[in-house]
Amino acid sequence: MRKLAILIILVATAAVALPQEPPKTAGPQSDAQKAFEKMKTLEGSWQGTIVGISINFTIRAASSGTAILHEGNTVGGRPPNHEITMFYLDGDHLLATHYCDAGNRSRFEGKMSPDGKTIEFSFIDVAGGTRGGFLKGMVFTMIDANHHTAGLTFIMPNGEMRRFSGEFQRTK
Repeated sequence: MRKLAILIILVATAAVALPQEPPKTAGPQSDAQKAFEKMKTLEGSWQGTIVGISINFTIRAASSGTAILHEGNTVGGRPPNHEITMFYLDGDHLLATHYCDAGNRSRFEGKMSPDGKTIEFSFIDVAGGTRGGFLKGMVFTMIDANHHTAGLTFIMPNGEMRRFSGEFQRTK
């Protein structure tokens, strides 16, 4: 028993005496991480219009900061009402899933422009029925800390592609 105690003390002493590895510093951020951090700067409440419809957005970090929740509500509950989009990193990819009030979920991959002001989301696929149409593209452009624009490409139920855009101002 005494030999075991001495062995444990020697191993513990050696572990403390051995040089410790310096803490690893984080490497450079990937383009996806940079774009995700840029999206985080939109956290807050926003108001604006798209095709004459007043929309309020709330954008906030979720899931311990590993996702961004983007919620849109209209006055009076008319479409689009309470749609959400989740932005998240998957390895070196910035992804987004848009939960549409048309009853489907479009998925996108985002890429930031070289000037760091615009993030364009390219369509990956859509799950769920598309009889009510579906979102096929999104672009966010940060003008300054209190203003951004959103451009949307929507495929109508008849297959026609429509582009919508709006300008949003921070309210909180």
